[in-house]
Amino acid sequence: MISLATAAPVVGAAFIASTVEVAEAFTIVLAVSVVRGPRPAILGTLAALLLLTLAVLLFGPLLSAVPVRGLHLIIGVLVLVFGLGWLRKAVLRAGGALPLHDEMQAFAKETQALRQAPGSGGASTTDWLGAMTAFQAVLLEGTEVVFIVIAVGARPGLLGPAAIGAAAACVLVLAGGLILRAPMSRIPENTLKFVVGGLLTGFGVFWCCEGLGAPWPGGELAVVGLVAFYLAAGVGMAALVRRRQARSALP
Repeated sequence: MISLATAAPVVGAAFIASTVEVAEAFTIVLAVSVVRGPRPAILGTLAALLLLTLAVLLFGPLLSAVPVRGLHLIIGVLVLVFGLGWLRKAVLRAGGALPLHDEMQAFAKETQALRQAPGSGGASTTDWLGAMTAFQAVLLEGTEVVFIVIAVGARPGLLGPAAIGAAAACVLVLAGGLILRAPMSRIPENTLKFVVGGLLTGFGVFWCCEGLGAPWPGGELAVVGLVAFYLAAGVGMAALVRRRQARSALP
């Protein structure tokens, strides 16, 4: 029986991380729909979703063949690397060392690129280019969503809660985007990536130690402490980066 203390962080991590990825994919699909028309955008999106579904059905059952302890270690390392990458970028963006990601700017850039693409006057070329653009966006971001769901739901009984979190994010972003008919620019993406980075890093460390057979004080509740530690460390590092950026800007 999975406890609420275990399932809630999994649902939250999958939901927040998937929100970021789905919002990025939706921005590009919306640009294709505006410039090239809804038909290529829908065709490209459906083709990518079909390919992702087939990949999950094909490779998902293979996880059951891996020993639980070995699976925890492998997934723990992957989640740790993935989480540290997100946390690093979020810290650098919060500290001003990297520019913040702007969905409105990305939407304008993608729209301009589609309008200036060669052969935009022909129907067949237009459909092909638009469909491939939507396909690539949904496939790339969808692959990350699938990885996130499998990673945070790798332990027995947690795949369902992780999938629920990802599905809720997809519904929320798509519903909001269709209502507003605009990129989800109000989503504080860097804040979300900051939180996801802390969540995934905490889960990664916890599962790596479990895979190595090292017990945790408090059992699964130790995840809460790990996540809080890495979030606090990220906030502190962002403050240090911000100070360095301020000093380097001084004459």
